[in-house]
Amino acid sequence: MTDVAQHELSPLDKKITDAFPQHTVRKDLVGDIKGNAVVPTYVLEFLLSQFATTTDALSIESGVKRVQEILAQHYVHRDEATLIQSKIREKGHYRIIDKVQVTLNERLDRYEASFSNLNIRQVVVDPEIVKKNEKLLVTGIWCICRIGYAYTGEKDEVPWRLDSLKPVQMATDDVHNFIEGRKSFSTEEWIDLLMQSIGFNPELFSDRAKLLLLVRMIPFVERNFNVIELGPKGTGKSHIYSEFSPHGMLISGGEISVAKLFVNNATGRVGLVGFWDTVAFDEFAGRSKKAGKELVDIMKNYMANKTFSRGVEQIPGEASLVFVGNTDHDVPTMLKHSDLFEALPPQYHDPAFLDRIHAYIPGWEFEQIRSEMFTDGYGFVVDYLAEVLHNLRDLDYSDRFNPYFELSSSLSTRDKDGIRKTFSGLMKLIYPSGEASAEQIEPLLRLAIEGRKRVKDQLCRMDATMTPVDFAYTKVGAEMPIAVKTFEEIDYPKLYWRQHTDDDESEKAIPEGVLPEAEEQQTINTEKDPSTAQPTLPTMERKQALAKPREVTLEENDRGWSYNKLFGPYVAGAKYLELTDPYIRVSHQMRNLAEFLEMVRNNADPHQPVHVHLITKEDGDVYRAKQQLEMFAQLKHNYAQMGIELTFAFDDTIHDRELRTDTGWKISLGRGLDIFQRYSDKDWLNPETRIQQMRRVKSCTFIYRRDDDALTEQKM
Repeated sequence: MTDVAQHELSPLDKKITDAFPQHTVRKDLVGDIKGNAVVPTYVLEFLLSQFATTTDALSIESGVKRVQEILAQHYVHRDEATLIQSKIREKGHYRIIDKVQVTLNERLDRYEASFSNLNIRQVVVDPEIVKKNEKLLVTGIWCICRIGYAYTGEKDEVPWRLDSLKPVQMATDDVHNFIEGRKSFSTEEWIDLLMQSIGFNPELFSDRAKLLLLVRMIPFVERNFNVIELGPKGTGKSHIYSEFSPHGMLISGGEISVAKLFVNNATGRVGLVGFWDTVAFDEFAGRSKKAGKELVDIMKNYMANKTFSRGVEQIPGEASLVFVGNTDHDVPTMLKHSDLFEALPPQYHDPAFLDRIHAYIPGWEFEQIRSEMFTDGYGFVVDYLAEVLHNLRDLDYSDRFNPYFELSSSLSTRDKDGIRKTFSGLMKLIYPSGEASAEQIEPLLRLAIEGRKRVKDQLCRMDATMTPVDFAYTKVGAEMPIAVKTFEEIDYPKLYWRQHTDDDESEKAIPEGVLPEAEEQQTINTEKDPSTAQPTLPTMERKQALAKPREVTLEENDRGWSYNKLFGPYVAGAKYLELTDPYIRVSHQMRNLAEFLEMVRNNADPHQPVHVHLITKEDGDVYRAKQQLEMFAQLKHNYAQMGIELTFAFDDTIHDRELRTDTGWKISLGRGLDIFQRYSDKDWLNPETRIQQMRRVKSCTFIYRRDDDALTEQKM
């Protein structure tokens, strides 16, 4: 058996293939069969779906061989065009895989096809084929064709004949089964399934990175969604628009004519926006690029009103517009000297044009694509998923947050439209039934607000007449609004708002009772060797003196927090701690516990052992419960060598999270130890794996108070 066939199913892969047995494929097979065929992924997966949609190793192996044979025999390479033409002539007919485009020959009143790689033209096409596949008339589509040859010697004759044509895309609506299958997955599992479907290994992406990747998919599921992504090279900005869907069109170079995009007034022929779900402009950035005023004006009108004109007639369009390009500078440089749209051509660096953008994807947050980022797991056959998303465009989920949240009244109509369209798209992707709880909806709404805020805040920098608005939402029944900030605003507050000066105080206030950053790095107690201690280093007594009753709130997406900053002064010198956290089960939660134990050790008396007792819940799954016990045993063994005695007990009735110490402190932990947003902990080059302060945090509150009934180990 070959390496291609050998593959061990993960629990997620098994669930995927059980729920969607006819519509999934192993994603690494595409790379194995592609070779040097310059053909979109959806074409290859269409072929794989015919022969290798299975988990049986032998069937996969034979299916892959069959697809490879089909490509070898029927895919037309440009340098072999003459050879294929000869085969057609000698055999009388031959089946090929090529990109086909059709034009109307008005002089002869017939449709004629041209074949991109086969390099033949004027092949007569049956009008019925054109009626069923109108995209043939625009930019062409990939097809499996049977080409015939019949030479009679008549003048101006074209001997080629198109006997049959089958577009490489699905034609069935399977939305109902798609929605039913979704019920078998948790939110995290479903997002991972979508990640694997577009070819990525979800384990190497944080929760936020996954959601941002899904925003790239919204144009395929939401009508008239206008989105821009600017960022460094090599982050895969345009990949999904060229490889993912037969309903998308990628325009290379970013420059296009009015006639090709909207309508040719000379012939009356409608352009790309009349036929495609998504029209993406690659390499859209570039200060030296030109664009005619007429094109920009028509694009403004289309983006705002969803129509374009053909003479006196107004034609509706449903295509979403995507603009992707490379930035020339990093974020702080752009904010210091210009704005986040600075890389755009002058004609598009226009507030009136940019105000019609619904969301700005921060391309600088994506890592450069590496080979290990691609998955070998199972995902949807992309043309199946693309067809489902195409049909989901008929639904509108823009109001599904209304029962739970209200947008700020200061938002303009365009601001609200941008937020609602982004939110609707994310809902269709993640909760295609339209049903979700307030807790599930809130992160999607926040991301939608952030995407539009990034646009509007830059417009306020560019145009002084623009009025800043309050990008916030309020929970229904609550009084206090919840503000949403972009990550650039959080990370570079002095640069983000131009009214700030270099003299402004931009550092986050350090709560009383928390070690300053400089001292946080010196957490290992130097009492091991008093002769080496420096007067400037914090002593145990100084750290304990910083511990005071208080309340500390972490803002969503903030940085700069660590366990030492939150707990260091309160655990300093403790010999016994009791940690109650119901969710210490899976690997990232165990990593949190390990980092907590390290923090305890660094703040303890080096000459005294420390006992940490954990009260948590046992995992309800038998297999995962076994893994949970194994990880506890490993932690207990590893940290015993550092003077930490770890014990634990299960209690399925607990809910609240708290930390108590024998030095008299009781700390209420809003989220327990799970304060950090997920990140790619598989990448050891990622500084977030080693430095807690580099990680984004979740919104939560810590309440510190003295415990009159102080713990002692003997009481337990």
